[in-house]
Amino acid sequence: MLRPWHIVMIVILVILVAAIVALYILGKKSQKKKEEQEAQIAAAAQTVSMLVIDKKHLKLKDAGLPAAILEQTPKLLRRSKMPIVKAKVGPKIMTFICEESIFDSIPTKKEVKAVVSGLYITKVRGLRGSVEAAPKKTGFWQKLKDIKKQQNMK
Repeated sequence: MLRPWHIVMIVILVILVAAIVALYILGKKSQKKKEEQEAQIAAAAQTVSMLVIDKKHLKLKDAGLPAAILEQTPKLLRRSKMPIVKAKVGPKIMTFICEESIFDSIPTKKEVKAVVSGLYITKVRGLRGSVEAAPKKTGFWQKLKDIKKQQNMK
């Protein structure tokens, strides 16, 4: 004989299983889309020498990108901050969108060779030598530990 709480638990379990299956299917679809986009980016990639002027995390509206790009981006991404790089390519000063994974390794006020696909920077290497890795930022708790260590040594 099923009690009322058994029925509730079965319904919750069925809902959880359905949610997991739906998330699995959506994840597979988004992974396929991402792989297709990466293939398109790789096909249109070209190496460009540029002088990096500035880099910041800005909203797309504030970045100074062309209006066509703003219209193509989804509405949710328009409000989020993205890594933006201003660089001088030849005689022009251009605004690029950068991959988040390489944003910290891009040096400012230095000349680099970048692999660019449209307005999207995918890879960066130094023009003269390698690009130095940016020093890793220390968090709040790590700074406190370092201060305590210094005080204990004295």
